[in-house]
Amino acid sequence: MTAEFTASAALFPEPFRLLIRESAASTNDEVRTLAQAGTPDGLVLLALQQTTGRGRRGAPWFTQAETSLAFSILVRPQEPKALWPRLALAAGLAVAEAVESLGATAGIKWPNDVWIHQRKVAGILVEAGADFAIVGIGLNVNTREFPVEIADIATSLRLATQRDHPRHEVLGAILRRFALRRTQIGGDFPELLDAVRQRCVLTGQQVTLTTASGPKQGVVEGIAPGGELLLRTASGLERLIQADEIRLEYPRRTLHV
Repeated sequence: MTAEFTASAALFPEPFRLLIRESAASTNDEVRTLAQAGTPDGLVLLALQQTTGRGRRGAPWFTQAETSLAFSILVRPQEPKALWPRLALAAGLAVAEAVESLGATAGIKWPNDVWIHQRKVAGILVEAGADFAIVGIGLNVNTREFPVEIADIATSLRLATQRDHPRHEVLGAILRRFALRRTQIGGDFPELLDAVRQRCVLTGQQVTLTTASGPKQGVVEGIAPGGELLLRTASGLERLIQADEIRLEYPRRTLHV
């Protein structure tokens, strides 16, 4: 398996280059250490087994060895740091486009989860340092079963397409899309945003969510030109830069993802 990833890495677009770990607690944490030591832009650290992966708010991320992808990308953006949060949208879109190229219909749950048929197939965690950002990506590729606590909200490429996918090819597909989308967080952001809007699963949905100022409830009207979520509440239209937890309200059930 390592040989397949190594061979695939020769075809990665610039500046991406691959570093493989047989096992890692958190690929984001390992990349942070390397970034602080001066590692240049474009490092992709892949863990064949990730033992304590995490999502937003420190929530654990389920990674099944041999069937999932867990990797982090070191990015040293040229754009102003105020624009770096847009990397979450860029990464989410890159994963969604890769998923689509492999035969599944993908949606994006703002800002950076990727869905297939209302179930989560990938999660993305973007973390920033002083002069770098880390884009951590977890994707369920050939997973057939999930722990009972997430079985109703998780899916995989295998379950969606009814066939296995070589993980090294999936990784390459994501990096090819991210190579383009990461360059669009500045002046070309409208093009990136249009593609995200086309896949946004929240638009038109009644949601409840948690923000730094407390819980909110309303209907999502879309994504603003700066990438913020537009939420129509009883108080009016609000622009949310970040939300820690978003629940879609359905007539008979609440989907928590």
